Amino acid sequence: MSNSISTTSDAGFDADVLKSSTPVIVDFWATWCAPCKAMVPHLEKIQDELTGQVKIVKLNVEDNQATPTQYKVLKLPTLLKFKDGQLVDTMVGNPGPRKLREFISKGL
Repeated sequence: MSNSISTTSDAGFDADVLKSSTPVIVDFWATWCAPCKAMVPHLEKIQDELTGQVKIVKLNVEDNQATPTQYKVLKLPTLLKFKDGQLVDTMVGNPGPRKLREFISKGL
């Protein structure tokens, strides 16, 4: 994983995501999810290109179940976009690099 992509947890979600001054993309994933793993290099590249404009954090749903339940995450991978502490957009599945970049950069 890139040094630019951090992880969060149920306990850290409020501080890492909801109180962030930068828009945050939360990548809900699991170790057994092949599409989740396939998306990582694209997320790393986008994070490196958009440093300072957006923060991408990963949340492992196997170890943290309260947050995915709260936001009704039913399929993996799921990306949630937060801005000013509010959920503003959702993407389910691995759409490929171009659509992933469009989703993340839209509205920054």
